[in-house]
Amino acid sequence: MPDAPPPTDGPVLAPYPVPAPEGARPLGAAPFLDVGEPVMWRYRDHGWRPGRPETATPMRVVRDDERGLVAWLAPGTVQLTKRYADGSDLRSVPLGERFLRDAQRVQARTRWRGAGILRIAPAEVPWSVWLFWDVPDGLDPADPAVHDRWEFGGWYVNLETVHRRAGHDTFTGDHVLDLWIEADGTVHVKDADELEAAVEQGRGTVEEAEAIRHNGEHGRASFERRDWPFHDEWTQWRPDPSWTAPGLPHDERWDIDFVD
Repeated sequence: MPDAPPPTDGPVLAPYPVPAPEGARPLGAAPFLDVGEPVMWRYRDHGWRPGRPETATPMRVVRDDERGLVAWLAPGTVQLTKRYADGSDLRSVPLGERFLRDAQRVQARTRWRGAGILRIAPAEVPWSVWLFWDVPDGLDPADPAVHDRWEFGGWYVNLETVHRRAGHDTFTGDHVLDLWIEADGTVHVKDADELEAAVEQGRGTVEEAEAIRHNGEHGRASFERRDWPFHDEWTQWRPDPSWTAPGLPHDERWDIDFVD
């Protein structure tokens, strides 16, 4: 996806449907959650059905209103992810067969490693923006005393189906292709080869892949215009020092456990 003029037609909000509970509302529609409340950010695969694994991450609400959802993934958060029974993940499988083994993945309970991530899902666009910070070696990223030592690393534009909301949950589906934008504004396209492999292995159609690439150009154009949320208000943001990592809801289930 080389540099190109901004696309003239709008983004494709849902290249493929993602199941959500009956009555789920669009992102940006009331009722909204209060600051500090937990929200479960759920990714469901193409063709997901009940009983299949998903990625479900408990986070703290930073902001929830007509513009979208802003949520904080704290260091050390226990979450649900998709793994193979031997504990390996998707990227452990060679690209040539990566999407042929989807049915072999199971639900795992894992712990998020590394510094926290601020995720922002703007309303009515098929991506979310993740902000990353670098924390000096030897410092605990969960320690509020080192917040002033954080250095902004960049924005990750995760292409995904426009969110649907229900209660304390937000539902979307990952689109494989992503953008990494360095703090100096340099834009990199990620996983273009993986998107091609997904189509070749039956994970999606050629038309869906074209829609996703089209959305990637929209995401790039959004950054170049410095649309919300590509503002300094978020690169300078820090979490409430009183916040703890929320836990998984009591009714969640998993097949294998990797939490120490």
